Amino acid sequence: LRPSHAPPGAPGTPRSRGHRPMSACPTPPQRAMEGSTAGDGLPQMKYLVVTGGTVSGLGKGTAISSIGVVLRSHGLRVTAIKIDPYLNIDAGTMSPFEHGEVFVLEDGGEVDLDLGNYERFLDLTLTSSHSLTSGKIFEQILKRERTGHYLGKTVQIVPHVTDAIQDWIADVAQKPVDKSGQRPDVCLIELGGTVGDIEGAMYLEALQQLMFRVGRENFCMAHVGMVPVMGATGEQKTKPCQHSVKLLREAGLRPDILFCRTEQPLEEATRRKLSVFCQVQPASIISLHDISNIYRVPLLLAEQEIGVQICRHFGLPNEGFTESALHLPESVMSCLPLEARDVRLADWRFLADRVDMCSDEVVIAIVGKYTGLHDSYISVIKALKHATVEAGLHLSIEWVDSGDLEPNAQLLDSRRYDNAWWRLKSAHGVLVPGGFGDRGVEGKVRAANYCRTSNTPFLGISVGLQLAVIEFARAELGWENANSTEFEESTPHPVIVFMPEASATVTGGTMRLGSRATLIADSGTLAYKVYGGRPVVYERHRHRYEVNSQCVAALESRGMVFSGQDDRGQRMEIIEIRHGHPFFFCTQFHPEFQSRPAVPAAPILAMVLAAAKRLDRRMQEDGGVLRPGAGFERRV
Repeated sequence: LRPSHAPPGAPGTPRSRGHRPMSACPTPPQRAMEGSTAGDGLPQMKYLVVTGGTVSGLGKGTAISSIGVVLRSHGLRVTAIKIDPYLNIDAGTMSPFEHGEVFVLEDGGEVDLDLGNYERFLDLTLTSSHSLTSGKIFEQILKRERTGHYLGKTVQIVPHVTDAIQDWIADVAQKPVDKSGQRPDVCLIELGGTVGDIEGAMYLEALQQLMFRVGRENFCMAHVGMVPVMGATGEQKTKPCQHSVKLLREAGLRPDILFCRTEQPLEEATRRKLSVFCQVQPASIISLHDISNIYRVPLLLAEQEIGVQICRHFGLPNEGFTESALHLPESVMSCLPLEARDVRLADWRFLADRVDMCSDEVVIAIVGKYTGLHDSYISVIKALKHATVEAGLHLSIEWVDSGDLEPNAQLLDSRRYDNAWWRLKSAHGVLVPGGFGDRGVEGKVRAANYCRTSNTPFLGISVGLQLAVIEFARAELGWENANSTEFEESTPHPVIVFMPEASATVTGGTMRLGSRATLIADSGTLAYKVYGGRPVVYERHRHRYEVNSQCVAALESRGMVFSGQDDRGQRMEIIEIRHGHPFFFCTQFHPEFQSRPAVPAAPILAMVLAAAKRLDRRMQEDGGVLRPGAGFERRV
């Protein structure tokens, strides 16, 4: 394996299995020794690969995240890699309608939404190299070929591309990703798409070679198959799962664990049949049936002893070890009976039970342009869920297409227009998430105006902040044509302008991305209280436009407060409006990307509490500032 300090793509002597001298081939005993310890003397990295079959959307991301939670409860450190076979370099230029949300990592990487699921479930901080795409691999291969790296050899899928995939995985697996700062014990790998897709074939070949390279004892193969129920008899059908396992075996990989996605618990007869036809032990065939909420999935896996099986497969001594996997406040866990605290995943059970017990409803309207595909706002949805569970509330989301709020929508379809406004006005709070392009922006401006003038709690994120500024400039400063240069380049009042360092022609990776510092100087602002009295906060960004600093003084003169700025005081990061408004708060950054089940994003928690008319009381109970996570100390 490449040393852990070498980055992916670092130049080195090319390995070619087709041209390697016989003397360079390790003998079986040597390879077995390499499987027990790495070159630096540390235990060999363990790899657990999850594939899916038949159809997409079976829940591979949730399955692999839940496996990670169970392994963490056994005291193991985990990391996660997502393989996407598409040719894009990253997800940054992909339409939310086609691929869902673009998740932003700490280092500014724009990646698939599954990495957001890994970070939330496992409390990890991943990097852009944890997202592996065919675009990245081919870009690396072609750059090497142009610089003579392959010494004139014919560059082929095997061995050059498959070797590059293995090297990438081996390098990235070594990176510390949790708060311990230590090397992970187990690397979880999700192969996107379904087995049998032509673009995924080279990855299956690379994974087969990786299994041989590290040894079967350090490599575990898991497959998520579909077991539908057909006909009036309600019989569970195994053929779709059998066929996807058959395709996997044709690629040279045999599943050690089979996850069966089904509506009802897997029947024993179904399990025995799958065991015979798929050659998987019955105890390793796991039922992934429908349950009341997503936080019960790790509990479901733990009940079927998936952690014990994986530890035994890898020869790890952790099968009887129990450790917290969620890190709820100690004051919360101390309230549980002693016998409940010692049970595996007691913290996750507390969370899952709390989700089911929350009954006081709070209705939040999400006003956006991608409401037809809810995965476009998956991090916002999860952050709202984290906040409502912490606050002891039941979340109900009203989806409002911003285009339906515009005046021309009334002419086209008055019933749809009236329905959109009814849903907006019936909500307890309104959230306008990020987005790009001019479609539906005037509807978002009108939503911001309604919330500001009706004292409805409002949270604007990224473009939501920009449109709130536009609305305020039009209504309070009398600048009727105030706009963003993104939507109207010739506007006479450009209150939102293009960032000077960004590219107007290249769209991929050219935005202000990743974690940046925001300074909150005034201790009397709502921002200071929402962020727990911290003068500096770090949040993730993804935008090309920002508030025009030349307009700040005029906006402040009418009551808009720019309570958060960058370290140079040039970029406006947080705005708020007081004047008796219960909660009008906007951020240029995306707080939803760092929300966790045990520690919700502070602005989103504050908005939810304000919508439920509990914010002021909660801040008093928390000592004058908001302490995300403290709500778990209060019974539902």
